[in-house]
Amino acid sequence: MVTKQLNGSVDDADLTRADSLAREIFSDIANKWAFLIIETLGEETLRFSVLRNAIEGISHKMLTQNLRMLERNGLVGRTVHPTVPPRVEYRLTAPGLALRQTVSGMCDWTHTYIGQIEASRRRFDD
Repeated sequence: MVTKQLNGSVDDADLTRADSLAREIFSDIANKWAFLIIETLGEETLRFSVLRNAIEGISHKMLTQNLRMLERNGLVGRTVHPTVPPRVEYRLTAPGLALRQTVSGMCDWTHTYIGQIEASRRRFDD
């Protein structure tokens, strides 16, 4: 996997630049499945199957891909217990918990404005 490297430049954190590391990170985490995984994990430690059952509509493949991406970015920790079959648990790391505050805020925003957004959609579509 090719990835950008932090080179100490202010351009690394500039989301408006196509070649910035920040944009790559933002692109990784700014998707519905990542947000739902972060919100669902919260402050809990959950097994894969529990997490999958808690997020309606997510496939095994999408959950696996997003958990790996979140783990790669240091937002989710993964613990494998040496049992047969192996028991794997996931939890948010400190940066993941910090990001959860933002994700929770977006969820709150959605709950607050869903009625207005739906009304705007109806007006637009008519």
